[in-house]
Amino acid sequence: MSKPRDRLRIAVQKSGRLSEASQDLLARCGLKFRQSRDKLFCFGEALPIDLLLVRDDDIPGLIGQGVCELGIVGRNVAQEQALDPARAEPPFVEVRELGFGRCRLAIAVADEDSYAGPQDLGGKRIATSYPHLLGDWLRRQHVAAEIVVLNGSVEIAPRLGTADLICDLVSSGATLAANQLREVASILDSQAVLIGARQDYADERAELRELLLRRIDGVIRVRESKLLLLQADPSRLASVLAALPKGDPATVGALDRPAGRLSVQVVCHEAIGWAHLEELKRAGATQLLVLPVEKMLT
Repeated sequence: MSKPRDRLRIAVQKSGRLSEASQDLLARCGLKFRQSRDKLFCFGEALPIDLLLVRDDDIPGLIGQGVCELGIVGRNVAQEQALDPARAEPPFVEVRELGFGRCRLAIAVADEDSYAGPQDLGGKRIATSYPHLLGDWLRRQHVAAEIVVLNGSVEIAPRLGTADLICDLVSSGATLAANQLREVASILDSQAVLIGARQDYADERAELRELLLRRIDGVIRVRESKLLLLQADPSRLASVLAALPKGDPATVGALDRPAGRLSVQVVCHEAIGWAHLEELKRAGATQLLVLPVEKMLT
């Protein structure tokens, strides 16, 4: 049976570090789903957008096969598959950075080992689950090393004697410390990204895709945004505006009460701390109020 052309499909990680945050993002976009009995397919109820719950390594391939149009995956996974020499070009493109699941792919050596630079890796055995990314980095560093491919437990490879050092994902560094390893070089900064099919669609999926992207942009935009309200005397307005945190252009209006005062409101796109408020107070602002922004559509 051919795939319906009036529904959009998104693949996300079934379980793992990106699963909950991915589904939370889609929920904030107003999407609601009814889960199938096997918990692998979620039928979209609010919009004709469905969800596939799969292994993250499978997401790029599903997009390439036309099973789904979009996917949420770590940049590390996407780039690893994009560098696969078996493909002429990756069957997907990166559409959006999503700002969660931040980590890095890094080289780590044993605590007692010295490291002065990439040249120290020549002739060494490096264990990793990302051979294409590591191989690409080694080539760019003009280093010849042996890549030992492991699908899990990379951090224990030096203790087992199967490798001299590792290349693995690092977030807090706690796992490295627990295995007497230390990070010495970063290969890739990663986070969750939205990837999509290369081709455009001449059916309902194109409009659904653009609608979803607008909503995702709105969710990302307000994630750290706050609505700042304040009052100011006209003579102090310039200094108050100069002290505003980074954000959209401020809206200024005259107040009926108290007469002669101005109201200022601005959506700020960075965290607003006490230091910001105190600086605004010194600039002449009064009645400062900071409110969360739940939704924004521009």
